[in-house]
Amino acid sequence: MDLLEYQAKELFHQIGIPILPSQTIADPSELKRLQIRYPVVLKSQVRAGGRGRAGGIRFVENTIDAIAAARTIFNLPIMGEYPEFILAEARYDAQQEFFLAVLLDYQLKRPVLLGSTRGGIDLDTLLEHMQKVVIDEDFSPFYARRLAIKMGLRGALIQSVSAIIEKIYHLFSEKDLDLVEINPLGVSADGELMALDGKITVNDSAIKRHLDIERLTVSKKQPSQKPSSELEAPSSAIEIPEPRWLDRIDEKGNIGILSNSLGLAMATWDLIVQDKGKPACCLIVGEATNGKWLPDGTLTQQLGEAIELALEVKGLKVVLVNLLGSVEAIEMLGQALADYLQPHIGQTAERTSEERAPRATSAVSPRRLRNLQSRSGKSQANEPPQFVIRLGAGESESVKERLTTMPVFLTDDLDDAIAQTLSIAKSK
Repeated sequence: MDLLEYQAKELFHQIGIPILPSQTIADPSELKRLQIRYPVVLKSQVRAGGRGRAGGIRFVENTIDAIAAARTIFNLPIMGEYPEFILAEARYDAQQEFFLAVLLDYQLKRPVLLGSTRGGIDLDTLLEHMQKVVIDEDFSPFYARRLAIKMGLRGALIQSVSAIIEKIYHLFSEKDLDLVEINPLGVSADGELMALDGKITVNDSAIKRHLDIERLTVSKKQPSQKPSSELEAPSSAIEIPEPRWLDRIDEKGNIGILSNSLGLAMATWDLIVQDKGKPACCLIVGEATNGKWLPDGTLTQQLGEAIELALEVKGLKVVLVNLLGSVEAIEMLGQALADYLQPHIGQTAERTSEERAPRATSAVSPRRLRNLQSRSGKSQANEPPQFVIRLGAGESESVKERLTTMPVFLTDDLDDAIAQTLSIAKSK
């Protein structure tokens, strides 16, 4: 499960990672008793990403503006999620913004350190400067310093950033976490570091072993999906969020990426670029609640929409589907892939685009279907890309049997998947 920002920062504070003075707000009237000096920033506490672009982060200079902004934020859904709390936090004058993360690579069965000197919401620039260090032995400060140097840091920043990396790794290890991310890590003019935002993904199976995290997640009621004053909408009226684009489409690229988490998508993009590949697009599924699985088969529908979107991108030669999760989750995803790819690249792959159109959209939501029907249809006439599928927890026999009957490359090894993707992309 994903912690909210204020919960992640409570853990940061416990291990000595610097955070700003802050206060959680459950009602706009509480801002009349705010203990933080203005100006402050108000942040919607939801698990969905893209808060800034959606209007869930507001800078305010006084109490009147703060109350008005808070009312707006409390009534603003972000990916269908309404906040139960707002985090009021002191403003910080950052001269630079870094990205730091440690995540568990299920294929390598090792933690991986990630760092970029271009943190923030500009993912294109962030990825361009991303550096990676695999923890292939027992952790030591050497790994943290190595990442800092690979990031191009100099002088005192090497030591100060290395210290932050060490702390997030020890938090990651001691609490059995799947991901610890600071984005951005602010750097002031005098070199002071400050965790301005944070994300922590807890391994669901490990929560019972860490009572402090369990208490943290239940100490305050969890965010609701809509304000209690609203009438419950019937489930049939809830629209499934479309797959998320990691970045804009690059017309010079010929590789598509499809992953089920932001961190995995960024790491996959980075590995392809390091090997001189040219990604054209990247789609993320399963992040309607920022990485939590979508219920009742809706992930299958979102996965189908992602494939449909990828097939519309001109010039794609290959799509790398890189998925991680538990054995049960991978079984579900593998079956969904087989169900959706069969009419696209199975024995009927030679049919004309006119024959294909009715079946290709069968798993797409009504909203997406309307969008597809409004297009000119030029992309359907393109040669369909080949698919390389990497299932990180290993494919079950039933999934393997279904997918190996199709013209796809199937593996549970990321290196093999990257190599095959690049081979197809560079072929004449």
